[in-house]
Formats: sequence, C-alpha cells, structure tokens
Amino acid sequence: MTLDEIQAKLEGAIQNSVVTMEGDGCNCSTLVVSPIFEDMSLLERQKMVLAVMNDDIASGHLHALSIKTRTPKENENT
Repeated sequence: MTLDEIQAKLEGAIQNSVVTMEGDGCNCSTLVVSPIFEDMSLLERQKMVLAVMNDDIASGHLHALSIKTRTPKENENT
C-alpha cells in the first residue's frame, strides 16, 4: 500500500480532512487534521482513523501506522 493510497483513503473517509503522510508503504506515520475532531477525545480520534485502516492492517497490506490527529485550530498552534 502506498502513502498516496493511504492518504486518499483517509481523506475520503474523514470529513474535511487534510492528511500528511511520512514513511514507507507498510510502516508509516500520518497527521490527520479535521474539524470533525473538535469535540472528540484523543482516543476517539485514534479509533476513527484506525477504523478506516483496519482492513488494510488486518490483511497485512499495512504493518504499522503511527497516528497524530489535530483540529485545524490545534494545528495552527504547532
């Protein structure tokens, strides 16, 4: 699975998201920025992203995914 495929999948599944990817296709990290995270806990955010990628992780197409999530406001402050 390529970084572009992961990025497209996440952006398609998480409303109004901007996704940044690093790493290689099977071990990578992502930063997902979306206003949908506004009233969610960190755990809820992580679960949302993992739910999108769960089938790819279970099938072995994606071995490891490090996830950071932010709202647009949180992203401005970094």
